[in-house]
Amino acid sequence: MRKVFLYGSACVLCIFSTLSTLSIAQSYPNRPVRFIAPFAPGGSVDIVARILSQKLSDTFSTQFVVDNRPGAGSVLGVGIASNAAADGYTIVLVSVAFAINESIHKKLPYDASKDFSPVSLVASAPNLLVINPSLPVGSIQELVGLAKQTKGSLNYASAGTGTPTHLAAELFNAMTGAGLIHIPYRGGGPAFVDVISGQVKVMFPGMVSAMPHVKSKRLKVLGITSAARSKALPDVAPIAESGIPGYEAVNWYAVLAPAKTSSEIVSKLNGAIRKILEMPDVQEVLARDGADPILASPTATKNHITLEISKWRKVIRDSNITVQ
Repeated sequence: MRKVFLYGSACVLCIFSTLSTLSIAQSYPNRPVRFIAPFAPGGSVDIVARILSQKLSDTFSTQFVVDNRPGAGSVLGVGIASNAAADGYTIVLVSVAFAINESIHKKLPYDASKDFSPVSLVASAPNLLVINPSLPVGSIQELVGLAKQTKGSLNYASAGTGTPTHLAAELFNAMTGAGLIHIPYRGGGPAFVDVISGQVKVMFPGMVSAMPHVKSKRLKVLGITSAARSKALPDVAPIAESGIPGYEAVNWYAVLAPAKTSSEIVSKLNGAIRKILEMPDVQEVLARDGADPILASPTATKNHITLEISKWRKVIRDSNITVQ
């Protein structure tokens, strides 16, 4: 009799717990949501976060407030998100740096695979392979040939060790044997200055930041790092179509919530984000920045991040890349 009573009590508690969770999810959000952007204002992550936050605020009639927390290549802001309550009132927008940081830092204040509930992918944006116009090459194969011929004297600039601009170039090196020499800078701005002046010859910058220099012909574009062509540069072939099949190195953006956030809240956010990404005005703004929206379930988002962590772990290990 006692066993029956205990079993019945457990069932009742389980039912009440489920009903409570559903009630919370149905009323969510009923107060402002903090949307952490782990980079400084003005960058691509900040821009995408602000597009989403405005539309989410409109969708739910509740403020989604962007909270910029830059530091250590997004580690600081992502760490803050990992320690937040799993109630849906703190979310974070991560980029490909999230996958890179998992392998490039010896110790992180979070576990990328365990401390988050993936909500949705948002968009992807390619990098470009650009050169100083004085470099006497007109194709990627000619660039690889010149690099091999000059035996490691051809250099490339990056926005810093461990950044996507660095990793895109190292993946290129690994797949071609070009042996381009890395020259790290403190940010993309100083790197552009030296590539435009000719002190450094090659760079793999993000499309958004590179486009003004390409349009002014201060830089020459040889290829795009995405698997498909971009509407912003339809005449530029992907590197993968230029004799390096399988090459792809794109920046992507994804929304995460702290681990153990209820699946009902995650699903509610995912559904709202999918509808936002289908809005013509949102697609237009993303396209202006060279980005394409991605509609993905929480499970697909998790799988994508897992694959990206594995991909960049191999590049980082094989290239022996470390940061202080």
